[in-house]
Amino acid sequence: MPGENLTRDEARERARLLRVDGYDVALDLRSAVGPHTGDGPRTFRSTTTIRFRCAEPGASTFADLLAPSVSSVTLNGRELDVAKVFDGTRVALDGLAAENTLTVDAWCAYSRTGEGMHHFVDPEDGETYLYTQYEPADARRVFANFEQPDLKAPFTFTVTAPAGWTVLSNGAVEGEPEPIGDGAAVWRFATTKPISTYITTVVAGPYHHVTDVYRRALPDGSELVIPLGALCRKGLARHFDADDVFTITKQGLDFFHDHFDYPYPFGKYDQAFVPEYNLGAMENPGCVTFREEFVFRGKVTEAAYEGRANVILHEMAHMWFGDLVTMEWWDDLWLKESFADFMGSFSMVEATRFTDGWITFANRRKAWAYRADQLPSTHPITADIRDLEDAKLNFDGITYAKGASVLKQLVAYVGRDAFLEGARRYFKRHEWGNTRLEHLLAVLEETSGRDMAAWSRAWLQTAGVNSLTPHVTYGSSGRITELAITQEAPEEHPTLRPHRVAVGLYRRQTAGGPLERYARAEVDVTGVRTVVEELAGAERPELVLVNDEDLTYCKVRFDEASLDTLRDHLGSIADPLARALCWSALWNLTRDALLPARDFLDLLLRFGGQESDIGVVQMLHAWARTALVHYVAPDTREECGRTLAHGALRHLRQAEPGSDHQLAWARFFASVASDESDLRLLDTLLEGTGRIDGLEIDQELRWTLLEPLAAHGAADEARLAAELARDDTASGKRHQVRCLAARPDARVKARAWADVVDSDRLSNALVEATISGFDQPGQRELLAPYAERYFEVIERIWAERSIEIGMAIVRGLYPALQDNRTVLELTDAWLAAHQDAPPALRRLVLEARDDTARALRAQRCDAAVGA
Repeated sequence: MPGENLTRDEARERARLLRVDGYDVALDLRSAVGPHTGDGPRTFRSTTTIRFRCAEPGASTFADLLAPSVSSVTLNGRELDVAKVFDGTRVALDGLAAENTLTVDAWCAYSRTGEGMHHFVDPEDGETYLYTQYEPADARRVFANFEQPDLKAPFTFTVTAPAGWTVLSNGAVEGEPEPIGDGAAVWRFATTKPISTYITTVVAGPYHHVTDVYRRALPDGSELVIPLGALCRKGLARHFDADDVFTITKQGLDFFHDHFDYPYPFGKYDQAFVPEYNLGAMENPGCVTFREEFVFRGKVTEAAYEGRANVILHEMAHMWFGDLVTMEWWDDLWLKESFADFMGSFSMVEATRFTDGWITFANRRKAWAYRADQLPSTHPITADIRDLEDAKLNFDGITYAKGASVLKQLVAYVGRDAFLEGARRYFKRHEWGNTRLEHLLAVLEETSGRDMAAWSRAWLQTAGVNSLTPHVTYGSSGRITELAITQEAPEEHPTLRPHRVAVGLYRRQTAGGPLERYARAEVDVTGVRTVVEELAGAERPELVLVNDEDLTYCKVRFDEASLDTLRDHLGSIADPLARALCWSALWNLTRDALLPARDFLDLLLRFGGQESDIGVVQMLHAWARTALVHYVAPDTREECGRTLAHGALRHLRQAEPGSDHQLAWARFFASVASDESDLRLLDTLLEGTGRIDGLEIDQELRWTLLEPLAAHGAADEARLAAELARDDTASGKRHQVRCLAARPDARVKARAWADVVDSDRLSNALVEATISGFDQPGQRELLAPYAERYFEVIERIWAERSIEIGMAIVRGLYPALQDNRTVLELTDAWLAAHQDAPPALRRLVLEARDDTARALRAQRCDAAVGA
């Protein structure tokens, strides 16, 4: 639709003209329950009244609305001809007055894609659950509005729904729901402070609802009282550990109140764990939504609880960074996401039981950033966002993880106190408003005395990742005469940046002892070559670790002696953060085709069992699987897979019974099992005829063990149906759909392809599950016919489907498992023939192409060593 993709220029012009005084939004959600009749989508009534001012009376503008139909549009008491003013995406508004009132009565569509008002029916009990998800611009699927972040306004929501439901919004419910007969009631919500459209929300359904309260004494002698709520589907209630959610929530609120000097400004704090969610979570003020997979149905490792805590605190940081103070346009998305990502880890480490959170940050979050920053679509942290499609794709590893990494470097650069004082001034100066980059830099320059413009040019306004390599020379005594660090930048992004780094020297004090740091220096790396003068004269190290303590954002390289030490003694590094940094550096070497993939797999099998941090272990497993599937030379892939599976089984049997490590190795073993003996073991574990001491085969693990059996033809449709009968839940259905699509049968693949590509009957969660099952590394020949078909359909998919589903299909069905040279040829031919394809679609294809080219380079490196 021509008006759906709002441009930055259109938004700027509308912001120049308008100031919005308030919204009254009434939603009637009674149609969500019961059978759906009619040919079109299931719809609900949405009535919106907007009060706004216009700087130029007589001017024209438009409101945003994506709806199947509109009953009436009234502007300043004048009823407009709907057929003339509504085109399916916009409501044209002409002849504006200085002060205006617009009322739009529409029928909006429930969603099955996780965008707008998502509609979910629980297969376990038939109950209906609703929630909204808008970022960046899907509030217009639920009510008429001016859909851009800088036209903030107070919102007053009224919701009509079945009387037995729980209904929540940003504001607190005012009084009790008002019964209106026929089993329905009306909820009226308190008017919000001025907020952007994309963070308004409604959650409705028969949710399991747990409450608590947070109390805090304020400096003026009063008490801050914040009502807390936690929700999930009734079917998940028996698994819901709301007490732990509340514990993390209270610890986070304490931390942010201690450091931000600005009381939480949104009254109550609800957290809803909702089904079929596309994201990790969303920072709707007063009513945060999370994916319900954070309600753990089976045993998970401590890393999963840490991950949930990090997301809870990330979203909480948004209450200040993003909700209280909001970027003007999506160019400055980093103003909220980078800060929330950094503050999530910062607060978690300092305020919760997860005191090793910086290890996870270094190993997992930065890996996301390093990958994104080497794609052809990399961009400065402050990006050039031309329109909403650009904005949607910008929720990436640059905006989140690189931005957070750069903020960690900023704290080292300006100092913790100056950084936090800058945040405090920023909130007070810009409360309820919108900002750009220069507003934040101004307060940081005030508090630190540093030249923030130069720092910003280097770190925020350029793309690419630098590599830092140590070079050591020794005197006749064996001591260091010079230790220098060279800095490199990729040719396409040649910026050399200032890095505040720590350099650590490590050695073993005794034969067979741990590798421990015995010398350390901090230095500002600038330009091509920097000498670390403080380490001259130090005794010869076995390992030189640049960026020790992970202060900056860079790819770490090693000198040859250090690399040899890691090959023999990686597991002996005493400090877990230093060890995690070395693992991360080795993975980057593998991705850059500087370390053969089989060498990385060998390091995992030799030292992975010694790794104490469970989050690092699970990250290593993910990397190893990527290395096996994409980076190992094709003619040795099968042999490497067997070696990896046998090694994983050895570590599984050696792990402490009942431990997180045992569970992690069990899941990894299942993911790489392929031999008949390995599959037989999985089968016996499922049937209860085999056992591994301490390994509890709960329902979630049962599905994990079933998928490789299905993919290798050892679990048929009847067996998967029986497993679904055992776990007849929404989660069980998703697992079954994935396993069904994983079976090695041409008819199965054709059906899965048709379900995703030729039909829109599946919800977003089932599309994701089907794609995941369809794309099996052991079925390359079976999937080969779909390589060319992919390029024939993606432009149609992009045009016909919502952007969430389009992204899932374009990314998920790219033929990355086929011969890399062939896939590169097909990709290049499509790119050449589709120069005028939507830029966001071309970006996704270019990113997939880059991954394929990287895999080909890695395979050549691996093959060369094998030869």
